[in-house]
Amino acid sequence: MKNTLAGLAAMLALVFVAPASAEDVKAGDLVVSQAWARATPNGAKIGGGYLTIENKGSAPDRLLGGSGDVASKMEIHEMAMDNGVMKMRPLDKGLTIEPGKTVKLAPGGYHLMMFDLKSPLKQGEKVPVTLEFEKAGKVSVSLDVQAVGAQAPAGGDHSGHMDMKKM
Repeated sequence: MKNTLAGLAAMLALVFVAPASAEDVKAGDLVVSQAWARATPNGAKIGGGYLTIENKGSAPDRLLGGSGDVASKMEIHEMAMDNGVMKMRPLDKGLTIEPGKTVKLAPGGYHLMMFDLKSPLKQGEKVPVTLEFEKAGKVSVSLDVQAVGAQAPAGGDHSGHMDMKKM
C-alpha cells in the first residue's frame, strides 16, 4: 500500500511539474502541433494564435482560415519587412504547406489573427478553434494560452522566430 501511494504521489507530481503543451492533431497528411496563443489584456479586441503544420504527404495543402467561439473572425496573416518597415497583411489565398515541409506560425511571421475577441485570452486556458484546410478540411485544435509576450509555447523549442522575407 505504501509503495502504491508513493507511486501515485510521484505521478501526480509529474502532472503538476510537466509543462502544458497541446497535443498533435493529425488530419489527412497534415500534423498540427504546438498550438498556442498569447494571453491578452482586458479589453483587447484582437489576439494571435500560433502553431506548427507538417505536411507528410506528396501533395501541397493550404491553410485557408479558421473560426472559433473566441472571436468573430479569424484570418491567416503574415508579418514581413518591406523597405525596412515591419508590415502585417492578410493572406487572402491562404498559406500553402508544401509536401515534406513544415510551416511554423510564430510571433513575427505567419499567425492566426483573431478579431473581436469575446473575452480576454487568459494564461492557462485552452481555447478551441477550427482550422480550415483546402484538402484536409476542418480540423479542431486547442490553443494553449501562454503569458502576454510569450515567444514560444511552454516546453517548446523557443525557435519561434521566422525568417523574414521581402514582400
